[in-house]
Amino acid sequence: MKQTTIAKPVELVGIGLHKGSPVRLRLEPLEADSGIVFVRKDVGVSIPLKPENVVDTQMATVIGKDGYVISTIEHLLSAIYAYGIDNLRIIVDADEVPVMDGSSASFCLLLDEAETVEQDAPKRIMRIKKEVTIKEGDKYVKLMPSNDLRYHFTIRFKHPVISEQHFDLDFSRETYKAEIARARTFGFLHEVQYLRSKGLALGGSLENAVVLDEKKVLNPEGLRYSNEFVRHKILDAIGDMSLIGINFIGEYEAFAGSHDLNHKLTLELLKDPANYEVVEIATAEAKAMAKAYA
Repeated sequence: MKQTTIAKPVELVGIGLHKGSPVRLRLEPLEADSGIVFVRKDVGVSIPLKPENVVDTQMATVIGKDGYVISTIEHLLSAIYAYGIDNLRIIVDADEVPVMDGSSASFCLLLDEAETVEQDAPKRIMRIKKEVTIKEGDKYVKLMPSNDLRYHFTIRFKHPVISEQHFDLDFSRETYKAEIARARTFGFLHEVQYLRSKGLALGGSLENAVVLDEKKVLNPEGLRYSNEFVRHKILDAIGDMSLIGINFIGEYEAFAGSHDLNHKLTLELLKDPANYEVVEIATAEAKAMAKAYA
């Protein structure tokens, strides 16, 4: 199994969630062993996808360099990770990735259009060897050894529509597209009003998020899945964990996980080389582990 990139450049234009302005997003192929690199075209700054380049995790995952940032990267990264793409240049002309419909479905369509191609270099994956956990109060995220890639997520909200939800994902590109990609980000009306008072979420609307008041979903079309909320949390987690910089094999589990906890988990994982090993997809064992990315 070889490393992959996209066959041709593709682009789209969408609205930025926080500023509400149009953002042009362009994806370009990159040579083998380059990884994922973000580029702020408007200021000429490149930002490699690395945990140490994360500068904020409060409302979204934000990377930065030399004082310039790119926000809300997790939905796009979630799709890129699901497609097993190793090398890619991501170009934006503003400080955030367009939100599209609040899910990663549009990015999956863009990657389908771009198509993936193999490169002349072996694919590498990270195998989780030891359990790694980040816990804050009753909230936690953790990675565990496994020869498969699975995500387990539980959320609990004091809201009649959400309450407690749990979802298990046996990861593959196809299960991701069918069960996760269409799940939209969500928020509460009082939070949206507060954010707008601070000059944030100016591009947010019922077109790109599930919004709830105290009792119900405000979107006239309703939910795409009865448990769309926890499915979106898995979508976010997949994007956040891509900051490791390499596809991994193991099990991810979370209760009330967040961008911040996910970021801390990637740092804790990489802090000790005994937590993992990086293997080339050459041996029969490694090929079996990598079936999720085939």
